[in-house]
Amino acid sequence: MDDCTEIALMPRDGPPGLPGWYLLRVRLPPMQPSVARSCLEVETRQHVRLAEAVTVLPPWRGGGVGELVVCLRAPWARARLRIPQTSATACTARAGFVRIGKFRAMARMLVHLMRRRGMAQTRALALGAIVRWVAQGMRNAGTWMHARYLAAMGVPDDEYAIWQALRALDPEADADAMRARVRRLPARPRVSILLPVCDPPEVWLRKCLDSVLAQAYPDWELCIADDASALPHVRAVIEEYARRDARIRRLFRARRGHITAASNDALTMASGDWVALLDHDDLLAPHALQEMVAAALAHPQWRLLYSDEDKIDAEGRRFDPYFKPDFNYRLLLGQNYVGHLLMCRADLLREIGGFRTGYDGSQDWDLVLRCVERLRREEIGHVPQVLYHWRAHVGSTAADPTVKSYATEAARRAVQAHLQRRGQEAEVEEVAPGCMRVRRALPSVPPQVTLIVPTRDRVDLLRPCVEGLLHATDYPALELLVVDNGSVEVRTRDYLAAIARDPRVRVLRFDAPFNYSAINNFAARHASGSVLGLVNNDILVIEPGWLQEMVAEVLSPEVGAVGARLLYPDGRLQHAGVVLGIGGVAAHPWCGWPEETLGQMGRLQVAQELSAVTAACLLVRREVFEQVGGLDEALAVAYNDVDFCLRVRAAGYHNVWTPYARLVHAESATRGDDLRPDKRARLQREADFIRQRWGALLDDDPAYNPNLSLDSEAFALAAIPRPRARGQYGGSG
Repeated sequence: MDDCTEIALMPRDGPPGLPGWYLLRVRLPPMQPSVARSCLEVETRQHVRLAEAVTVLPPWRGGGVGELVVCLRAPWARARLRIPQTSATACTARAGFVRIGKFRAMARMLVHLMRRRGMAQTRALALGAIVRWVAQGMRNAGTWMHARYLAAMGVPDDEYAIWQALRALDPEADADAMRARVRRLPARPRVSILLPVCDPPEVWLRKCLDSVLAQAYPDWELCIADDASALPHVRAVIEEYARRDARIRRLFRARRGHITAASNDALTMASGDWVALLDHDDLLAPHALQEMVAAALAHPQWRLLYSDEDKIDAEGRRFDPYFKPDFNYRLLLGQNYVGHLLMCRADLLREIGGFRTGYDGSQDWDLVLRCVERLRREEIGHVPQVLYHWRAHVGSTAADPTVKSYATEAARRAVQAHLQRRGQEAEVEEVAPGCMRVRRALPSVPPQVTLIVPTRDRVDLLRPCVEGLLHATDYPALELLVVDNGSVEVRTRDYLAAIARDPRVRVLRFDAPFNYSAINNFAARHASGSVLGLVNNDILVIEPGWLQEMVAEVLSPEVGAVGARLLYPDGRLQHAGVVLGIGGVAAHPWCGWPEETLGQMGRLQVAQELSAVTAACLLVRREVFEQVGGLDEALAVAYNDVDFCLRVRAAGYHNVWTPYARLVHAESATRGDDLRPDKRARLQREADFIRQRWGALLDDDPAYNPNLSLDSEAFALAAIPRPRARGQYGGSG
């Protein structure tokens, strides 16, 4: 594929933009087979999932007419058809897009299915639709029928498969474009690929080696260390490929030493400036080394960099992508998210002594942690592209992380040893396969914590909140400041007078119009503690150790604000941090999902750095709060916590969210619904304020990924990745 043709589509029947049933008719010229498949993209007038905005067309043959029934659920603005174009012929495709009624749509689906699948499947589909029509109504019957029709036509509904089809149509994915980018590189450093080998199936070993030979970037060497494989095909295949390409170097160990020993032997053969790691059954994307080298040259301060990755099964189906954040130290302590593809400066690997024995199964996690000890954050880079395909098969950790328990134990020891070398007093425990919890120790004399609770009446909320903070919280040095912002009910004043008799409690009056930022700034000036906690009056304590967990995190010198895991009263997730850019400013990911939700690649199980956390329950050291000037009082209600956290981050600190501080939050119970018509104007003003202050930073959250959507729910795939995901490197780190 050299390029793709784009055809703008407008319906011939009815006004454009209406939801409903459409018939897409495409006439294709004679075309040679192409890996890419055509895609119908619809720009909707509301946020929808990728699968609702993009339809991957069936693999039609060229030189004829193809039809597909499409159902658009939302109003739309424009549509386009993207068709791969071969170098052998100019693309003269034609397409029409006609709005049709539901009965005609069902009839056309049956006709198409008859042609493709025959009478038996067509009859089964028709009977199933009739049964559902009678039992559930026409709409449900049509939805059910269309889903099965698309599957029978070979149209994928998996969002990652759709995302891959779109990327294949990207001009940047073309082989000629990749070679042109290599020619434009200002330098061509050699990359030594380390490949430890031990009895892989022949087909997977060949595919692995073929993926190296297929690299668009030519300046590599492959250093193969065979760990005394018992299967005779292994040596034969390695020798065959070494004869085919002089860039392949090999070493055959006489005795089994396991992956650490084999990796170190491979490292002894490396002569490149950079070292990349590859497993014997995994695959590199064709542009993997090209993109990694381009990124390294664009950021000369980087000494270690990693890419996004996915998994690949025995049939070659790619799935389960991990679109990673930029360097995230707290996340790295909880899981080896760096994973693949990892590329390091060769001198750095030799400086740390290569791979360490005793950590087989997690030797790469241990390696990264030891590298991090020698690096500044700005020396660690992330290339947000899927450049590595991790083989998932029976017996592999990609398919089932529980199959190699020794690897998880090695990982726990690796993290524990790293913390000890860094002088961080903590205990590491496994919370799930491949996921670690770091239990940080509090000082022998814990710091005084002042919890600030603004309130106005609503004793029904305030009473359980205060009771939980004072009597269900296991923390020895606690002060509670309750800030009364104009309560008028007698029972509220009586309750405030009663709790003020507790020596740990002070009640402050704030007689001014409600301004969340001003209230907390006022209270902070009266606080005794060296640690400040912002707590809404609708927070309910459900576990006694929540405050110890948050204080232990916030006392780290590099940490700014710390946020908690908040639940709705019915147990659903309410807050798991904040993702910037969604909805224009920011949003809470996983809001409303079941509490047991694991999140992206299990991230909800581990502590991590996020750009922002909610002030409904936020801890910060007093010195940091004062350094950044507290909350901005221009933001009276919304986004003041986002702005505060971004200013904390700009001051050089890192905000942390921990899942191990669990509380219940009846969100906005006191203030009411922020989306009421009388409050929308104020919300928009505050959103505009944040957008004007932080601008493009909101659209490139380092804890998120430019391949993930800002136009729908958090961690959904983006139909159009933002520029940094397409190899447009720049900046200083």
